[in-house]
Amino acid sequence: MKKIMITALFGLAIAACSGDKSESCENPFLCEYNTPFGVPPFDKIKPAHFIPALDEGIKQQNAAIDSIIGNTAIPDFENTIVAFEFSSELFDRVYLTFENLRSCDATNSIDSISEEIIKKVSQQNTDVVLNANLFNKIKQVYDKKNELGLNTEQLMLLEKTHRNFVRNGANLNEEQKERIREINERLSLLELDFETKVRNETNAFQLVVDNIEDCAGVTQSLIDVAAETAKARGLDGKYVFTLDRACIFPFLQTAKNRNLREKIFKGYISRCDNNNADDAKKNIAEQVSLRTEKAQIFGYKNYAEYVLEDKMAKTPEAATELLLQIWKPALELAKKEAANIQSMINERGEKIKLEPWDWSYYAEKIRAAKYDLNEEMLLPYFSLDNVLQGVFDVTLKLYGLQFVKRTDIPVYHNDVVAYEVQESDGKLVGILYLDFYVRPTKGVGAWMTEFRTQHRASVKDKKTLENKIVDVRPIVSLVYNFARPTADNPSLLNLDEVSTVFHEFGHALNGLLSDCTYPSVAGTNTPTDFVELPSQIMENWAFLPEVLNMYARHYKTGEAIPQNLIQKITESNKFNQGFNNVELVAASLLDMAYHTRTDVKQIEDINKFESDEMKKIGLISEIVPRYRSTYFKHIFTGGYTAGYYSYRWSAVLDADAFEAFKENGYFDKTTATSFRKNILERGYTDDLMKLYVNFRGHLPNAYALLKREGLQ
Repeated sequence: MKKIMITALFGLAIAACSGDKSESCENPFLCEYNTPFGVPPFDKIKPAHFIPALDEGIKQQNAAIDSIIGNTAIPDFENTIVAFEFSSELFDRVYLTFENLRSCDATNSIDSISEEIIKKVSQQNTDVVLNANLFNKIKQVYDKKNELGLNTEQLMLLEKTHRNFVRNGANLNEEQKERIREINERLSLLELDFETKVRNETNAFQLVVDNIEDCAGVTQSLIDVAAETAKARGLDGKYVFTLDRACIFPFLQTAKNRNLREKIFKGYISRCDNNNADDAKKNIAEQVSLRTEKAQIFGYKNYAEYVLEDKMAKTPEAATELLLQIWKPALELAKKEAANIQSMINERGEKIKLEPWDWSYYAEKIRAAKYDLNEEMLLPYFSLDNVLQGVFDVTLKLYGLQFVKRTDIPVYHNDVVAYEVQESDGKLVGILYLDFYVRPTKGVGAWMTEFRTQHRASVKDKKTLENKIVDVRPIVSLVYNFARPTADNPSLLNLDEVSTVFHEFGHALNGLLSDCTYPSVAGTNTPTDFVELPSQIMENWAFLPEVLNMYARHYKTGEAIPQNLIQKITESNKFNQGFNNVELVAASLLDMAYHTRTDVKQIEDINKFESDEMKKIGLISEIVPRYRSTYFKHIFTGGYTAGYYSYRWSAVLDADAFEAFKENGYFDKTTATSFRKNILERGYTDDLMKLYVNFRGHLPNAYALLKREGLQ
């Protein structure tokens, strides 16, 4: 997942520092960053620094905007569009640092200032886009765009800047503008509240097991983690299983005790649906209502129509059509999978009906019987260190990148490891933070984010005092939620978690290899239905036999993974794909159902709404959507509102794009260089379908995806 900052309107993450550069400067945000590569000085940043620095950032941005408005010269690309692009350097630097810390390490001191910061950011962003005098200047440039001789990146920046103002209310009347202000501020607070509720509910649940006998079937590595978790919580001698993905899904897959599987599964799917202080149903109802109202103020029928206008899909109808193309064969396959599981249950003499908390357990039994493959035999070959080395080796072979561990770079938490990323000749590419392990202050899931976006900036040379253009390299961060190492074992990953490592690394490459001038269109600042292409295509390398031979080694013996296991992994790659696609597409269609509503009245019963929508599409009772409404962070706080379809849309692109590597060689330099030059480096500097066709030579189609996942 690409983490999208919910209120950072133009997506800037600027490197240049401004303010007091004396050694006595007390607020590190207002000092020059005297750190390696200009990374944030996390060792000096305190919660008390954020609000004063943000206020100063707002002051500086307003002064820059006043300068643009007061400029008597004819508005042009440089004095208006570029000047505005770089008007919020301090503001964005402070906010991005805060938002990343809030997502990764939400201590009480960070939580205590979150609401005030979110309000300030929302108000400032709204004030900017509703500034009529500023928009008038931008519009004057936009109206003569065809006369300016702009290159494609400049033209895209101009169009994106103008579109952001229009889509955020610049053309509305005063009454409408005031209502948009109210909606924006309220939504920003609701999204903050939603994220906090999900984190609280996830952390609050624990499945306490008293007897080791009740852990029958569970892998020893997970039992060790549960024992250490219990000890840390004052329950020494017991076993505590949590809702962290690294715990719950392996538990559901392996635990023989059906009652315990049911308890942890229901704990997971009922998060924020317990009619307590962290219940999110009223929050969701208000969010959906406000979004519908906002879209209709702008003249759209529904919020999905408003959101998708500037995405690749363009319309909710086009996005839904793609989802249904996948849904129909996936549902039929899932029904066959369910029937096979029920047959196994019957053959085992177990007089039960298949329920959602049973699926993973019995599917694993079928996989073991069909392919002689199970997680227990695989885990030792996928230690986190080995998988990380694997993704490093893949990126070296594809793009010539090297990862040099640095211990002199400040990090925001002791868990975090920093790397200097270099080209093959040693030239700096960027800085990469890796944050691997579960902790209570961290949000759930996995994502890529940035502390600084690649761009080119005009900087005054300290010796000559002349301005020069410098390439500002990015600072990228990958955040995961893997189980911590125990006293006896390293962190061991299942196959899904291995895919997650490669997935997020694809996002990182998109940010690190960016080669753009303006941050708003650089790196991952692309529509959600394109941004997942670089991440999802990387997953294709994770389990290639030649790649497994590179990194999959037993963590104790160093022995390479046996060839028969590689063959079994390859043979089983289409296993359970009906289930996987159904739960994913069901969530996508649920998202679309919420955001194609035209009634601004709040939904009275969120659970009934969800249930009714799932009945409409024929979701079978044995499967639950990948995300139920009350913890669906992607759409209620994560920036994928009316956009969860993007994962399947981008999957069409990635499956088709990977065919080029199949045709030419998985590590073919010409193909890799073309993907780098046309996709990874270009950001949103040109029409995205044009960039894709420049790489692939033709428009994408769904055939490769359906074939890859056994749906055709």
